[in-house]
Amino acid sequence: MREGDVFTVLLSGALVIDDRVRRLVAGSRVIAADGGMAHADGLGVKPELWVGDFDSTDAALSERFPDVERQGFPPAKNETDGALAVAVALERGARRIVMAGALQGERTDHGMMNMLHAVSLAEGGIDIVLTSGTEEAWPLLPGTTTIDMPKGALFSILGFADLSGLSIENAGYELDGFEAPFGLPRTVSNIAGKSPVAITLKTGRGIVLVRPHDFSGV
Repeated sequence: MREGDVFTVLLSGALVIDDRVRRLVAGSRVIAADGGMAHADGLGVKPELWVGDFDSTDAALSERFPDVERQGFPPAKNETDGALAVAVALERGARRIVMAGALQGERTDHGMMNMLHAVSLAEGGIDIVLTSGTEEAWPLLPGTTTIDMPKGALFSILGFADLSGLSIENAGYELDGFEAPFGLPRTVSNIAGKSPVAITLKTGRGIVLVRPHDFSGV
């Protein structure tokens, strides 16, 4: 990726900030979506833009960032604040997007929509990852996806359709050309072996959920 192509979008879900999250965010341009601005201090970043309807931004948070440019939207709108922030990132040239605070929060619907949106963006050629610090979500499309995971970390593959020709290498439970009908739970709770874990898919789409600090399966 060229400098300036990588963006981080800050969302208002939970975010445990550690070295792995900092590495994902390092060197990126940053856009905050509404209450996601609360993560800026912990990450040591200053967003270039703050977008949203600001219904989850309290006065104290607003006062901490008086000089960040804002782009406001009415509460009655057709897109989430996160989707609006991603759209702005794409308009500004994003080819890789880290959605921080995108998974765990008060709204399951938002977290699920963020994953579906990520898969859609990946189909359009955007390199994207979602993180809460305790979990990461990586789109899975036809071809080979490689993900660096700590040895022994738990990961699961969730199919958003039938998965055909699914192969997993460098894992505790490897597969070779497996057929996974939609809804089959067999691809939940695998264990990372040597890094990177390689996942190859012939047809279908889904998400790889990684728990980089969870070694309970070892």
